[in-house]
Amino acid sequence: MSSSAATRRPLGLRLLVNGFILFWLTLAAFPFLWTFWGSFKVELDFFSIADWTNALTGTLTKATHGSSVTGAGYKGAWIQEEFWKAGINTTLVCIFVVMTSLTIGTLGGYALSRSGYRYTFWLLIAALIFRAMPPITLVAGYLLPFFEWNLWGHLATTVIVLVAINQPFTLWMLHSFFQSIPKELDESAKVDGCTQLQAFRHVIIPVMWPGVITTGLFSFLLAYNDFAVTSILLSKDNQTMIPKIASFMGTTQTEGNVMFAVAAVVSATAPLFVLVMFFQRQIVSGLTAGAVKG
Repeated sequence: MSSSAATRRPLGLRLLVNGFILFWLTLAAFPFLWTFWGSFKVELDFFSIADWTNALTGTLTKATHGSSVTGAGYKGAWIQEEFWKAGINTTLVCIFVVMTSLTIGTLGGYALSRSGYRYTFWLLIAALIFRAMPPITLVAGYLLPFFEWNLWGHLATTVIVLVAINQPFTLWMLHSFFQSIPKELDESAKVDGCTQLQAFRHVIIPVMWPGVITTGLFSFLLAYNDFAVTSILLSKDNQTMIPKIASFMGTTQTEGNVMFAVAAVVSATAPLFVLVMFFQRQIVSGLTAGAVKG
């Protein structure tokens, strides 16, 4: 029915809709494509004030490197400034944040979805209030013990804080998914001789797996894109990618290299682009589940 209805639409309307979609996609993709293009230029070309077309032609890039494109920005960021270390740190932080958040959130979400006590609702409300607080205000409570115990600057402490910040969201999202699974599945598994834990592992989790993947994706994106927490809790020699990119811009005391930052931005954004395109169905299902179930 939907395909036949689409064919009955007037040609002008179809052209208008397709044209709008193409315009929107071009507008949305332009910043990344422009940054990607500029990452192969020198700073005086990409940020040219005298003639903006230098960003297209690469006049000064050719005069400097003998070609209108150059990989100097990537070489400087990845090799000279060792951006690869920040990439490894980001990978480690994301892996442990996702694993810890999913473990705690899955067990907690399942327990709350099957609980009949009144305090369940208030626990979820408390988690929601905790998540609504600005993350930067929560970091201050960890600084004193981290400094006293000489734990500041380590990846493990950053993972702990990011899990604490992310856990209320994970709990709410998984609780929503678990509520959509009938409790009769648990009861049927118990009738067949399973314990509560066995029913959870062998019956509920296989049905729940798409929700776990969706929640894990959101946890990964939170840890990957975080700047405030990682910039405060990690030392300069142990940074993740986002704070490392900011350091390429320099400060009033140190001179930065803008093209290193541009190349690093492209390097950090490209994996996210691939990830979102590959898991777009899971992300959309997670958003709609949250909207429908509240």
